[in-house]
Amino acid sequence: MKISFLNQQKKYKVTAALKALIRQAAETSLSYMGFDRETEISVVLTDNEEIRVLNAMHRGIDRATDVLSFPMFEYDENGEIVEDFADEDETEPLCLGDIVISLERAAEQAEEYGHSFEREVGFLTVHSMLHLLGYDHMTPEEETEMFSYQEKILEEMGLCR
Repeated sequence: MKISFLNQQKKYKVTAALKALIRQAAETSLSYMGFDRETEISVVLTDNEEIRVLNAMHRGIDRATDVLSFPMFEYDENGEIVEDFADEDETEPLCLGDIVISLERAAEQAEEYGHSFEREVGFLTVHSMLHLLGYDHMTPEEETEMFSYQEKILEEMGLCR
């Protein structure tokens, strides 16, 4: 898996360990969901103000959030990518999309929920990866399915509550 990291904040140190955690969460998500194609994502690490701007611009919600996901593909009701890849070079990684995480909000939520900053960043990465793979939580049924996957993936990583 290829991950491009971009740090756009100065409030929290982005260490090799933090990047490794994000990579592990992304790779474990793909493995757990049976997605075995070589992939590529970008991860932007930001603060509350910047993610608020992005949230307002892309979702029309003018407030900070913890994570935003920008999938490259649309999926059908069976979870299959809608686009036709007949002409695509399958030796190249498939770009799944972009993840934007507010490290500031992650720290706030870790304190609020009484668990580690690492657990929260891992959770946000897994949550976003599932969005990149076409999962959502707009209906109670979708929420139950997606959140069940999240918990199982985090458990596999040893990041339980």
